[in-house]
Amino acid sequence: MENNEGWQDHKDILVILAHPDDPEFFLGASIARWIKAGHRVRYVLLTQGDKGSKDPDLSAADVARIRIEEQNAAGAMLGVTSIDYLDYEDGYLIPDLEMRKKIVRFIRTYRPHILVTCDPGNLFPSQQYINHPDHRNAGQVVVDAVFPAAGNRFFFPELLDEGCEPHEVEEVWMSVTNQPDVRLDVTEHWGDKLNALKLHASQIGDPRAFEKRMLERLENGGKEDFKYEEQFRVIKFRRRTE
Repeated sequence: MENNEGWQDHKDILVILAHPDDPEFFLGASIARWIKAGHRVRYVLLTQGDKGSKDPDLSAADVARIRIEEQNAAGAMLGVTSIDYLDYEDGYLIPDLEMRKKIVRFIRTYRPHILVTCDPGNLFPSQQYINHPDHRNAGQVVVDAVFPAAGNRFFFPELLDEGCEPHEVEEVWMSVTNQPDVRLDVTEHWGDKLNALKLHASQIGDPRAFEKRMLERLENGGKEDFKYEEQFRVIKFRRRTE
């Protein structure tokens, strides 16, 4: 398993996930690592997280507003360049052709070297957890948009009229995977991840209890040599030569 990115120059990185807080929970320390190394990171989030509360006094619109404010604050703390929010309803993502077209538009507009999403094939991340269908469906629509559509002008040709010329990404990094082949030592950036997550106040509950859980995970039973890692399944496309 590789233990670093292997990138030789600065990269434009586009993170496409389902909900506000997904980037920080899934790979917040890696995002901090990349930005501090000089790479540029953007987010596209397919929903506004409108079902992320059990408070009966809040409307779905209230929840979405709160979560967007929290996500904007977390992104700003990490140094994210931009965040786009689509208006798909939380919990109901279906990776259809219209959604694929929207993702192709973002890929062709931002023209990232690296595309980050989550593994669409990971149904059961553990024995205690079923992966949210939005996570899997976000990953599915992203990988379907990356290949073959984003780089082929005959897919969604109407996007050409918008100036969205074909673009091929170099790599796809999938978080929330049971088949990792790259792990990053992000111990140095764990504090950035924690601080960003604490800005998602509506989602983490008691911040002291949350921090304690995260610290226990980092300390891993007191092992002095423990390294905090974030893992990915990575597709590196073979580049065509002239």
